[in-house]
Amino acid sequence: MDEAEARTRLEAARVGHLATVRPDGGPHVVPVTFAVVGNVVLTMVDHKPKTTTRLQRLANIETYPSASLLIDHWSEDWTRLLWVRVDGAASIHADDPVWSDGRAALAVKYHQYGGRPPEGPAIAISIDRISGWSSRG
Repeated sequence: MDEAEARTRLEAARVGHLATVRPDGGPHVVPVTFAVVGNVVLTMVDHKPKTTTRLQRLANIETYPSASLLIDHWSEDWTRLLWVRVDGAASIHADDPVWSDGRAALAVKYHQYGGRPPEGPAIAISIDRISGWSSRG
């Protein structure tokens, strides 16, 4: 899969899996909503129920400021399998232009945010590397 197709697939995906590294060095992966704005993938802490707003992914990025986001398509028809991964520097934003851009982009992409856009911190991942694979070659 070339970079242009990988980006098209990434932008169209509805859910991604955010991978970060815990302060103890262990892996941490969570499903997230996200949007692509320019050369950055943005995800935000939203109002869906959580035990705390001080999420592990935020602590991870504060310690190791890099992340990966993986999207995939699974099918019992293995000729339709694919995945795309973005790797890059990760940063946390609140009440700044990156946060505002993420909030607006997520509200456009997900109608569920129409009446209540995310209010928590934004995580920005620079698209330093994008790669993908498709069973169709």
